[in-house]
Amino acid sequence: MIHILTIGNWITRLLMQEGTKSAGGLSNSEGKGSRPLADEDSQYVALCIQGEPQAFEVLVRRHQKKMFNIAYRMTGNYDDAADIVQESFLSAYKAIKNFRGEAKFSTWLYGIVVNHSRNRIRHASGKAYHEPVSLDADRATGNESRPIDPASGEMPAIDLLVRKEMQEKVQQCINRLEKDHREILVLRDIQGFSYEEITEMLGLPDGTVKSRLSRARSAIKESLKKVFGDLQ
Repeated sequence: MIHILTIGNWITRLLMQEGTKSAGGLSNSEGKGSRPLADEDSQYVALCIQGEPQAFEVLVRRHQKKMFNIAYRMTGNYDDAADIVQESFLSAYKAIKNFRGEAKFSTWLYGIVVNHSRNRIRHASGKAYHEPVSLDADRATGNESRPIDPASGEMPAIDLLVRKEMQEKVQQCINRLEKDHREILVLRDIQGFSYEEITEMLGLPDGTVKSRLSRARSAIKESLKKVFGDLQ
């Protein structure tokens, strides 16, 4: 078992590494063309609970990108999102023995990301730092080489600048939403989670999720219209 004092550094190293190779002799079932199981994380969660740290490495590699995407969209800040991912993995590692499998592991894990994002927003409400980055980049965290959207030799430089500016404006519109509306919009319309998954993550009734989403969609549409004109 990895000592709790070193787990933070260990997670940092994992998040800085590129690629999706599996840990040690463990097989990562996310290969191309593979069909996901009902909860393909369950075998690795069981191994983690038994004290196998390499199983947690697989879970880190499997979920780090989506976790970063959620955190970035909720905070609008690259550095905050990177910190949130590390903090969330650390929290998950400490609490994984309490995971009872009442929901999918990924739902439980993404709920931790949402909570850490909420805390970061609450504690840094006066901070205004929004850097547009590509959410399709393979490297989800790290400060040495930030992926700027997108690196393509086929797209003219002016098009890259226009696309980057549009992404920044869209993120600014998301940032202007009320916190409760923002997280619902990010989880449902950007990340594509089901209503059932969102109710599990946020601990909210289905009706509350749907009503907040409706208000969030109306608000973001009005905000985008002010920036880009009539969207119809």
